[in-house]
Amino acid sequence: MDDRTALAERFEADRSHLKAVAYRMLGSASEAEDAVQESWLRAAQADVSEVHNLTGWLTTVVGRVCLNMLRSRRTRREDPLDAYDRTPGPDEGDDPEQEALLADSVGLALLVVLDKLAPAERLAFVLHDMFAVPFAEIGPLLDRSPDTARQLASRARRRIKGGAASSPGADPLRRRQVVEAFLSASRAGDFDALVALLHPDVVLHADRSVIPSPEPVVVRGADTVARGAMAATGRALFTGVALVDGAVALAMAPQGRLRLVLDFTLVDGLISGIDVVADPDRLDALDIGVLDD
Repeated sequence: MDDRTALAERFEADRSHLKAVAYRMLGSASEAEDAVQESWLRAAQADVSEVHNLTGWLTTVVGRVCLNMLRSRRTRREDPLDAYDRTPGPDEGDDPEQEALLADSVGLALLVVLDKLAPAERLAFVLHDMFAVPFAEIGPLLDRSPDTARQLASRARRRIKGGAASSPGADPLRRRQVVEAFLSASRAGDFDALVALLHPDVVLHADRSVIPSPEPVVVRGADTVARGAMAATGRALFTGVALVDGAVALAMAPQGRLRLVLDFTLVDGLISGIDVVADPDRLDALDIGVLDD
């Protein structure tokens, strides 16, 4: 068997692994597929006669391609939020449910934090902590020393843990249960379950980036707030539980990019207030972390 045939067979056997690496680097299934295809084009032109671990070598090729893609992102795609309030038709590209399942399998909060990292930090953390690539191999990808790559991964690790959990005025466990139940009911479109979680006098505040309006939107009453959640099931599909400034909240992040946060106030175990944040400056100021299982 010649080197080219062995490489092609190894690439196909490792395709799912390579796509997993690319997805964690990029946060988008379609971009991950593009990265894997670009990696094959590069790998097919390389001399692999001296490569003894093709899987490890292919992993670093994908890592380099993803690093270049991250560095070339000049601006973030800014789709209107109502683009996520409907299900695309059969000819509109990726299946949002499959994309959401993939995000859930990795952890949406983790994808959000990874998206906030510098490209070099993201590469060092993903390759080392998630795929056990030695720092001796990561350093050259970044044109840095292995010790510097280790420091980048450590910095990323601290960011991912976020601030210490703090839920003033509410039992932390009860808060998490309520927030998770709210997300589950929103995804299922379960009106009665939503109303049961809300205080009768609940007040929802949404900034002007959520719904185009001269003034922030204020919605009052359990029935009205529940109907609003029912109308946003598309957003709920791309939403997950996260630590936001140390408290359990919900983060909406299609393709792993933070677009909206729901912060909750609880009174007597019921949701009495919801603050919906979509303003980019406010989102950038938030400390997002991953909850412990």
